[in-house]
Amino acid sequence: MKNLSYFFIALLLPFYGVSQSLTADEIIKNSEDKYRGKSSKITMTIKIERPKWSREMTLTSWSKGNDYSISVITAPAKDAGTVMLKREKEIYNYVPSIERVIKLPPSMMMQNWMGTDLTNDDLVRETSMVDDYNAKLLGVETLEGRKVHKIELIPKPDAAVVWAKVIIWIDQEEYLQMKTEFYDEEDYLVNTFLGKNIKQIGGRTLTSLMEVIPADKPGNKTIMEYNNIEFDLEIEDSFFTTQSMKHIR
Repeated sequence: MKNLSYFFIALLLPFYGVSQSLTADEIIKNSEDKYRGKSSKITMTIKIERPKWSREMTLTSWSKGNDYSISVITAPAKDAGTVMLKREKEIYNYVPSIERVIKLPPSMMMQNWMGTDLTNDDLVRETSMVDDYNAKLLGVETLEGRKVHKIELIPKPDAAVVWAKVIIWIDQEEYLQMKTEFYDEEDYLVNTFLGKNIKQIGGRTLTSLMEVIPADKPGNKTIMEYNNIEFDLEIEDSFFTTQSMKHIR
């Protein structure tokens, strides 16, 4: 009977306590890998909402690992062809109206991108939560009816990051990023990201819509909705160059 009890416990182990036994870093990595993949191509609609007006743009973005990404605005016409490139630690912007490639200094990563509530860093995902932050599990909560890990991220001493603290809520079952709060050096909340509209996209269960809400601007919001995602494409490193920026569509 004793051996039989151990047998049933062994059978149940895969279903109980596995997620809880993961470290904060492992949970973060599982989530980052799920959203990023080895490579990806994403088309999305971005809507900027303000108390008295709103506008939309569409964007196509390619990424490869943590080091390479390139994004191009495809609409509206007046912004179409604007490109942002990340190549390892270097960030570039191409403005078609002046036909110039501009290298962005680190000081510009906190600036808002194209009038949205997103920073330049948010768009190119320059920082890695695993590589640049020390992660600490704060506990388990319920959010939108789902059990989620609450994790605090504090920058490592030598990390070149824009946020002094990040708190993220990650779904236990699917590693979905349900909510993220970004804090400045004075511990003030700056932005909140809310992951919504969970569905199958690109062959994975993901939050297909994200709301970006600035803490100090009531009524302001930026909504990013994935229209399509393709994961694990064959993309050469040579695709992510300043020469490509002028021709990508």
